[in-house]
Amino acid sequence: MPAKVQRISSARLPTKHGEFVVHVYQAADHPDEHVVIVKGDVVRPEVLLRMHSECFTGDILGSLRCDCGEQLALALQRIEAEGGVVIYLRGHEGRGIGLGQKLRAYALQDKGLDTVEANLALGLPIDSRRFDAAADILRDLGVQSVRLMSNNPFKVAALNELGIAVIAREGHEVESNEESGRYLKTKREKLGHQLHMLP
Repeated sequence: MPAKVQRISSARLPTKHGEFVVHVYQAADHPDEHVVIVKGDVVRPEVLLRMHSECFTGDILGSLRCDCGEQLALALQRIEAEGGVVIYLRGHEGRGIGLGQKLRAYALQDKGLDTVEANLALGLPIDSRRFDAAADILRDLGVQSVRLMSNNPFKVAALNELGIAVIAREGHEVESNEESGRYLKTKREKLGHQLHMLP
């Protein structure tokens, strides 16, 4: 079966976390360009993997409302040390609702709703993300199986269903703060995330 994603470009990228090879992929049916950060030989089994959903507020602005930016930095540090892949999935902002709607949900959270309640109040899905492109990218890279850096069992199930063997789920927690604590508790209690550092 032909890949549903196309590798558009590749280059060496030195960063504060280390030096990586970065690829840009595009799915045949979607304009978003996914960014794939690679360290070392990944044509092998049990590759360390992070599937990171785009988060402008956390990754770029350093928002304290979520753990996304810190999780991305931790993933880059881990693959620098061990080798592996970080797939930065564009179009996943706010679990797939987009940046504008995410900010509307933030406004509702400031009035007392949690992240799940806010999405539902806006008539939006709790989580509309798909990981087909990530699976196709892994196949194109020659990855045979993965150890997934994630606290979300849904990602494990999604990859397995898409034919990518997840050998292990490795916890990927960062410390909560005064702003992110309620958000993380909602992820644990309503979305099933495996979070053990929370009070």
